[in-house]
Amino acid sequence: MTFLDRLVRWRDRRAISPEQYALLAGLCRRDPFSVFLELNVLLYAGILAFVAGMGWTVTTWSQQLGDIILLNVLTALLGGCFWYCFSRAPAWSSAAIASPNLIFDYVLYLGCLVWLVEFGYLEKRFEIFTGQWDFYLLLTAGLFFFLAYRFDNRLVLSLALSSLAGWFGLAIARWQFHQDAPYRQCAIAYSLLTSGAGVALQRRGLKPHFLGAYLNIAANVLFWALVSGVFEREGRALWFLCLLAACGASLVWGIRQRQFSFVVYAAIYGYVGVNSMLVRDLHNDSATIGCFLVTGIAVLIGLVRIARRFGREV
Repeated sequence: MTFLDRLVRWRDRRAISPEQYALLAGLCRRDPFSVFLELNVLLYAGILAFVAGMGWTVTTWSQQLGDIILLNVLTALLGGCFWYCFSRAPAWSSAAIASPNLIFDYVLYLGCLVWLVEFGYLEKRFEIFTGQWDFYLLLTAGLFFFLAYRFDNRLVLSLALSSLAGWFGLAIARWQFHQDAPYRQCAIAYSLLTSGAGVALQRRGLKPHFLGAYLNIAANVLFWALVSGVFEREGRALWFLCLLAACGASLVWGIRQRQFSFVVYAAIYGYVGVNSMLVRDLHNDSATIGCFLVTGIAVLIGLVRIARRFGREV
């Protein structure tokens, strides 16, 4: 019996979905397949590497090259990227729109990263905001939100949400008392604000496909805050209960909405929180390792079973 025959039997028994059968059968027959995702990731990684090298050059050679040369080069590159995007972009729409060509999204992403390098250099050298980096991050977040909605780009939206998260963190850095609790409260407030804004915009029909980006970032920030509370000595039981509630909500949402990433969030953060509570009073290394192994295997089995269910229902 050939492998193709086995695939047919698995498909007939519904062990694999028709889509999975088509993919595996094509690989077995050595049919051409798309590598668009892999190339997309490599191109974005190349842009990141290019901008990282640019940032290193600005930092290392700023004294030798001078402010005028560096700012002229950065401004020309930034202006060129934004000019290209605004001149090639289709008319704005509240629904999803396709990119006008293959390189459009990469040029937009490059322009956003160059903005970070240039404006960061200006603030560091000339202190435009007199050293208040939180204003720089807020301005950057506003610009990226505008660009994300104007050009329908979820990656730029992620940059905007990340910049907004940085503004939240830097704003409370001026507080004069203990930082752990305020940072945790700020993270929870940020996650609630972000998820609420995403849901409100989705219900108004304003780029409803952006909701996933809002919820993914908000979920990670919220889970980080709750897990950090579990590791505290005081009030960890309350934080643990909140973490379990958040994991349950994330699990239910992920299964109902067919979003496997939220199932993974619930499993990983729940695994960390549960183990931190279980091993807290263990003083035996063997018992600690055994606890991690047992819970890790249980989480892995659960994820595999849920993933198979997702695959069958696709």
